[in-house]
Amino acid sequence: MIVNYSSSSSSEEETESSSKDDSSPLRKRGKLDTETSEPLDRGSVKRKASKSAHLTPRLPIPDTVKEMFRESEEQWSDKSEEHEGRQRSFQHERGNWATYVFCPYDPEEAFLELLNEMMEVASAQSIPLTLSEEFHLSLSKTVVLRHHWIQPFIQSIRTSLTQFQKFFCVADKLRVYSNAEKTRTFLGMEISTGKTQLLELIKTVDETMKEFNLSTFYKDPSFHISLAWCVGDHTERLKKTCLSQMQSLVDAHEDGPFYIQLNCTELRCKSGNKVFLFPLQ
Repeated sequence: MIVNYSSSSSSEEETESSSKDDSSPLRKRGKLDTETSEPLDRGSVKRKASKSAHLTPRLPIPDTVKEMFRESEEQWSDKSEEHEGRQRSFQHERGNWATYVFCPYDPEEAFLELLNEMMEVASAQSIPLTLSEEFHLSLSKTVVLRHHWIQPFIQSIRTSLTQFQKFFCVADKLRVYSNAEKTRTFLGMEISTGKTQLLELIKTVDETMKEFNLSTFYKDPSFHISLAWCVGDHTERLKKTCLSQMQSLVDAHEDGPFYIQLNCTELRCKSGNKVFLFPLQ
């Protein structure tokens, strides 16, 4: 978890009389003053030494506290080759957390088997699709939050969702998408049932986005679950060479046309490496 929560020098100046004659009044007065104050100086030194001897030693900083600030001392590496060629839509800055709201989907075994068959179709056309690491239905754009905004942002989302009921979504049609920068292409399955509830959720999430001056969702959204992706803009190529054959695999599934049934019992928000849950009623 990342929390974006001198020696002093003294000099003694010694002044000497311009006269070396010890018999001068100034010199005699200096001797008298020194002799008179000498016992007090020794006592003062003793008292200081005594206090120093009884000072409590400074405790070491606990390792747990040091860990809290480790990130600020580390150099950030944002090389695309370390992320399978993916490029960020926005430049990373320390203290900025990529954030988005979504509904999770836990795939069944039959779904994963069907996906593997789709990957083989794409591979035969030399399109290097990679399976998504996780499957979800996005309910916001990916936005950037400053660390101190995270808790009030999450609280705003949580408060606005208190009255929302659970519902089902169904996805059954394959679609091809790309990001705004055309640096990645996605194969997704579009939602056909449950759009009304999703649009209501979007309105609610967008209110929080406006509250924090962040980008709202797309005006005419195509709700979908991303299945796989590849680097670069392969939209037209994927549509022309693979999409119909992949859709045939979905429609001619051995147990009948395959579709994703998404049980929306909770929403989640991922901000950096933190995930927040919002159960629906």
